[in-house]
Amino acid sequence: MRNFTLMILAAGFGMRMQSLTKNIPKPLLKINNSTLLTNTINFFENLGCKKFLINTHYLHENLKDYINLKHSNKNIYLIYEPQILDTGGGVKNSIMYFDSKNFLVVNADIYWDESNINDVNNFIDIIDQFENYFLLLSNQKNTIGIERSYGDFVIHNDYVRRWMEGDPVIFFSGLQILNPKIFDNFESTKFSMNKIWDKLILEKKLKAKIMKSKLFHIGDIKTFNKIIS
Repeated sequence: MRNFTLMILAAGFGMRMQSLTKNIPKPLLKINNSTLLTNTINFFENLGCKKFLINTHYLHENLKDYINLKHSNKNIYLIYEPQILDTGGGVKNSIMYFDSKNFLVVNADIYWDESNINDVNNFIDIIDQFENYFLLLSNQKNTIGIERSYGDFVIHNDYVRRWMEGDPVIFFSGLQILNPKIFDNFESTKFSMNKIWDKLILEKKLKAKIMKSKLFHIGDIKTFNKIIS
């Protein structure tokens, strides 16, 4: 039986949501009568997640109250950051809650639905490979909510490298597989996941899968309003 840990990155300010996040943290915005946070928790619980870590900072008490109200029966650990640590620092700060196994990390601003199940199932199937580091990517044509002409990554000779001019436009979906060991040599407490990815790319350790279903990235108020309408 599947048993994996998922960390949900939920500490951000959600500034691109403008007035919507003045009094509500972005993960508690609702789409189809479900908050983004509950959508993520339920989606991954149904795929076998037994332990959730959620880092918090902005309006952290709202998130704490919400988890206690809606998900108190689940194995969820809230990790409050008094000073926001960025994406890489947030994961590193939570390492004590992981064992030596690989784990999943996901951004809190993705809306998952049934069409994503096969893609994410296939991605999770590789989680137990020894010390593997994988990104789930999305083609431009399948991505809702990212409107730019340049990509994040491409797959070249089985490994990930950074996007360059002329490459197909492919975006990071927000979901990745990591192993705690990658953080051993990072002394900084606040840093972006980009530093981790660049190290893995240099060492030819970062791989990826490209999803076939549509990705709904709730990156800004324009996308949010478009989806709820």
